[in-house]
Amino acid sequence: MDFVDLKTQYAALRETVNARIQRVLDHGQFIMGPEVKELEERLAAYTGAKHCVTCASGTEALLIALMSLDIKPGDEIITTPFTFVATAEVAVLLGAKPVFVDVEADTCNIDASKIEAAITPRTRAIMPVALYGQPADMDEINAVAARHGLAVIEDAAQSFGATYKGSKSCNLSTIGCTSFFPSKPLGCYGDGGALFTNDAGLAQAMRGRMDTLQCAVVLAKLERFEWEVERRINIGRGYSRLLAEVPGIELLHVKEDRTSVYAQYTILAEDRPRMVTALKQAGIPTAIHYPKPLHRQPAYTEYRASGPLEHANYLAGRVLSLPMHPDLDPDTQSVVVAALQQALKAGVR
Repeated sequence: MDFVDLKTQYAALRETVNARIQRVLDHGQFIMGPEVKELEERLAAYTGAKHCVTCASGTEALLIALMSLDIKPGDEIITTPFTFVATAEVAVLLGAKPVFVDVEADTCNIDASKIEAAITPRTRAIMPVALYGQPADMDEINAVAARHGLAVIEDAAQSFGATYKGSKSCNLSTIGCTSFFPSKPLGCYGDGGALFTNDAGLAQAMRGRMDTLQCAVVLAKLERFEWEVERRINIGRGYSRLLAEVPGIELLHVKEDRTSVYAQYTILAEDRPRMVTALKQAGIPTAIHYPKPLHRQPAYTEYRASGPLEHANYLAGRVLSLPMHPDLDPDTQSVVVAALQQALKAGVR
């Protein structure tokens, strides 16, 4: 069983992907070829943002976003400790300081109600993360930012295709950033990323570069992306329905005013080591996103935490991601759930 099944996806898109790649091989414009502009126009139209700028990776997108805002050494960027390291890494690369605010226990996203208390005269931006595919409380975050004259950068590496109050992720703040890493909801066959904004000046400052071949792959994948988003939502809801009454497992919550594209389907397991072992024995792969929050990692312990970050600490000890991709069929999903139930029932270690 695959954790993310890219082989089946390719089989479904083989002709389109191959044709797109062949077109690039034929015209030979491997850097800044016509597919780059085409993809930027398609992605801008999809999100509703006025401008899309492609770049080399999701990490580079976040770095470029901060650079476009002229972030300087000593500036503070408020963000979540419960995320992939790139979210904080890009601030440190510029000499800025990440300031960690705790997350919501039921979504794993930054707790918007705790952001204002973390703001100081050195704060320049807020960087919420749309973890597991669900946007954070962006209206509340944008309102706090507006009161203090701050920019908001949505780290939407896991949420391209999701919605918040009817608007698409990546078009919810000053700048939206996403990743086209192969396992993302919309991925390429290497590295790639994009930035989105409605500010023409920022768009010009953010101009980056993504390989033409990778743009061609993303263009091909756009052909069935809406179907994949619908499938992800249905599969995620299916997991939640099947696991709703399983003791020893706690489910995360998708809020009513938004959707999740389930870049991962993540549960909270009371005895995670036992679950991992039991599922491995059953041939089912799992992953942990993330085993240690950033404020507890040696490279980031020196940076300020706003409050005790108790939810981030709690979640790091329990989160467990299950196989999730748009081609996951109901029978396979039932096998995963049955293995979880059996492990809990048998107490296998």
